Amino acid sequence: MARFAFRTGLRWKVSLAIACVGALIATSLSLVVHNAARVSMLDNSRDVMDERVQVAQRFYESTHRLLFQAKLDDPALPQQLKDEATRGLRATYLQDNGSGTPEVWASVPVSDGRVLSVHGQFLDRFAVLDDLDRVLVVGSLAVVLGGVALGVLIGDQLSRRLRKAAAAARKVAEGDSQVRVREEIGGRVRDETDELARAIDGMADALRQRLEAERRVTADIAHELRTPVTGLLTAAELLPPGRPTELVRDRAQAMRTLVEDVLEVARLDGFAERAELEDIELGEFIARRVRMVAPEARITVIWDAYVTTDPRRLERIVGNLLANAAKHGKPPFEVTIEGRMIRVRDHGSGFPDELLKEGPSRFRTGASDRSGKGHGLGLTIAQGQARVLGARLTFRNAEPTAEGGRGGAVALLWLPDSAPTNTGSFPIIHVPD
Repeated sequence: MARFAFRTGLRWKVSLAIACVGALIATSLSLVVHNAARVSMLDNSRDVMDERVQVAQRFYESTHRLLFQAKLDDPALPQQLKDEATRGLRATYLQDNGSGTPEVWASVPVSDGRVLSVHGQFLDRFAVLDDLDRVLVVGSLAVVLGGVALGVLIGDQLSRRLRKAAAAARKVAEGDSQVRVREEIGGRVRDETDELARAIDGMADALRQRLEAERRVTADIAHELRTPVTGLLTAAELLPPGRPTELVRDRAQAMRTLVEDVLEVARLDGFAERAELEDIELGEFIARRVRMVAPEARITVIWDAYVTTDPRRLERIVGNLLANAAKHGKPPFEVTIEGRMIRVRDHGSGFPDELLKEGPSRFRTGASDRSGKGHGLGLTIAQGQARVLGARLTFRNAEPTAEGGRGGAVALLWLPDSAPTNTGSFPIIHVPD
């Protein structure tokens, strides 16, 4: 069962973290301030009521009259105060009715044996507490919003640097050897992003050196093989006619083709190839080349387009795609031109899963039913030449037919809207849905 993945930007993650911490701190401080203010107000109310009951006691014992709406032996007097008066003690009591401001009681036994008590609510004082709560709420919201703004600012800076690093890393992956991630992200701040950029630059340099060494070895081996293979092919032409001679010539020619393909792959891997651009009418050009390479292929031009590209490299790509279809697929072969898109399809078993997932790989021909023919260089060369043209070459398998027939392999070549630049960079290719 697929797991649900929630993706969001780094800036919002940082903002959310700061907002949560700010909200936690603001809430904690607000509760502390609220409780401290309430306790202070309650203590002050007890002190005021205690002073009132003392004044009322002295006035009663000297005049036998009551002040501050005091009462004698009030039946509503809380039991706790009655118990304290029985022991001859003056006391205060908070009676919380659960409806807001608590009621404050104070009692004291007088000389005639009765209990004098006063009580009341300090509504004006506790109204200040409500105002304080509103101020605390507004302040907490301000802290949270300020934290979000600060998080967006900090996260945006970090996110922008990481996006620049990712864009530079993609350029490196596309073969731009002049790009340095550390220079791309810029900035004066030295943080973990700089360490990541330096690590990527170091890794890219190491991989580039290793790939260059492997490419040179491959190119040197193929170059050294070219001379003896050419001599072998020449010597085969001098052999007397016969079946053995035909076999020798065929294998020598196959070896020569392999050496030339390996050399071409080595040149493409070096990212030094540049397109020689010409303006061509795509439909007419492809139709003429296909008739020469695969006369049995069906050609369909849905709508034509003029493009600026390298005809030699384009011809190489289409020829390799048709050769791959002839080796590993089954007829009928179909070539369709639709604007800047070229589709080559066969009706065989389709591309193997490894190729669809990972792309073409040299010296790998795929599944067992497609193995034993060729060396896996045709599609690799086609993909490399497409990269030089700034084009996009994709592979997929067609859906099986309703009659139960196989769908076959489909190769799609999307030529760019604009020509590749002289610096070797590739334009953006807009692929319609």
